[in-house]
Amino acid sequence: MSKLQAFTIVSVDGYFAGPHGEIDWFKGQPDEEEQAFTAQIGKTPVTLLFGRTTYEVMKGFWPTPVAVKSDPLMAGVMNSSLKIVFSKTMKAEKDGPVWKNVRVINELTPQTIISLKKEGLGEMTILGSGTIVQQLSNLGLIDEYQLMVVPVVLGTGKYLFNDVKRMNMKLTGTKVFKKSGKVLLTYQPAA
Repeated sequence: MSKLQAFTIVSVDGYFAGPHGEIDWFKGQPDEEEQAFTAQIGKTPVTLLFGRTTYEVMKGFWPTPVAVKSDPLMAGVMNSSLKIVFSKTMKAEKDGPVWKNVRVINELTPQTIISLKKEGLGEMTILGSGTIVQQLSNLGLIDEYQLMVVPVVLGTGKYLFNDVKRMNMKLTGTKVFKKSGKVLLTYQPAA
């Protein structure tokens, strides 16, 4: 059975986006240390899960020549990986010349996630998509949380664990990126 992890970039005060969905506070060129980390994780095949909003942002960037030039390894991963989008309104997507392998699921239910885990899709990662993380956290369906903490305090915004019920977590890993000051914290729900 596949493991479901959530990878979310958050501010020090726990926001995954500004009050109007802004993500400019974490954009920028990754340094050498982050590029090496990305290259390492890019070696493992992954199925990417998104909500519609995050999917549209990713689709708007990763297939572009700018993305391919600035981060060719990650662009290759993003463009070729299986992408599952949860959206009540989105229609099926056709493969483009670069952006491929998109499956749209119109209803997010526990049974849908359990079926995906049983499909043997390899490692499944929710990228961003705070509302999907919130829903699946409350259902107890996320096996691992990877929080990339950016050294910025937003003060207001979209809080990652808004309306999520209490959950005890076990720290299973840390990685400090010294130049940028970012810290990757990896947690699993405690037994």
